[in-house]
Amino acid sequence: MQDLGRLGFSEDQSSLLDVATSFCASRSPMAKVRRLIEDEAGHDPDVWREIVALGWLGIAIPEEYGGAGLGLAEVVPVVEQMGRYMLAGPFLSTTLAAQAILAGGTDDQKRVLLPRLAEGAITTLALCEANDDWDLGAIAATATRTPAGTLRLAGAKRLVCDADAATHIIASVLVEGRPALVAFERAALAPGALRREVIIDETKRSYALTLDGLEVSADSLMDPARAASALHHIHLTANLLAAAEMCGGTQSVIDYTVDYLKTRVQFGKLIGSYQALKHPIVDAYVGYEQARSHLYSAAHCFNEQGVGEIATRMAKAQADTAMSFAADRAIQFHGGFGFTYDCDAQLYRRRAIWHASQYGDAAYHKAKLADLLL
Repeated sequence: MQDLGRLGFSEDQSSLLDVATSFCASRSPMAKVRRLIEDEAGHDPDVWREIVALGWLGIAIPEEYGGAGLGLAEVVPVVEQMGRYMLAGPFLSTTLAAQAILAGGTDDQKRVLLPRLAEGAITTLALCEANDDWDLGAIAATATRTPAGTLRLAGAKRLVCDADAATHIIASVLVEGRPALVAFERAALAPGALRREVIIDETKRSYALTLDGLEVSADSLMDPARAASALHHIHLTANLLAAAEMCGGTQSVIDYTVDYLKTRVQFGKLIGSYQALKHPIVDAYVGYEQARSHLYSAAHCFNEQGVGEIATRMAKAQADTAMSFAADRAIQFHGGFGFTYDCDAQLYRRRAIWHASQYGDAAYHKAKLADLLL
């Protein structure tokens, strides 16, 4: 498939896209993706070390904290190619955690934690609860101040990605009835506090987390005055990066389907010659191009007040729609084989469902856009 998305790319984006495409293609062939599904860790530690050495964890971290001093616009092409080749690992979790610290951490937390993240310390967010509410301010977990000056946590979190590999976890809690974020070491958790979850996308690792009985120091509390704005920033960042991963996946599943349409013969003809298959795959490609255009538009204006939120929600809604449609057509066009687990189209469909469940599906974002635009 011709890469038309370079139009308007910055030099940094183009460079990162080239490197990420080559790296992800060589480190994450589909056979390895499937092999890692059966691996308990779910990712290749050697590949993670290479990612750290490439400096990708520090792309959007300021130079004063050991990063490259770029922005999320430069993270997008990397995540897009990770999604294209389904490269497994805690990159998304750690990048989101870094953004959470930048948006809501104290000066000391930024000074101590951000250089560690840039150097590859896996960190994750614990924001989702049993209510499955995409409003990150809908929190039931609590942190209570003790006479000793510590914070005693209570409650439970779900869908905590990469928690078992993380050195730190950032959890949302209520402190005196108000939203707050708490950053603590995973080693502080009691035995059994993490439980592996069964999720639709088996290329990812997710855990349920019990906070009951966990006691952390007072300096684990992130800046309470910035908690609400930090949660909003995390929400938008997560949707931007999810849209990037989905755009990459959409390109890949379309390529996978086109290859099949050009080789499968039925009734003496290549099945790709039938209009009933040609037209839907063209529709899938048009949807992909629309999604990618929305993605890079959102990446460029992400930090613009108002406009960035609108563009990001548009990008996630279109990416959700495009990947779901393309993966559905891939399953359909592969016939009976498409409905088996051995067909790679299944992995893309599962990825689309996973991202739709995280931080809002297309319908949710369209409803938000109605409020923002009307």
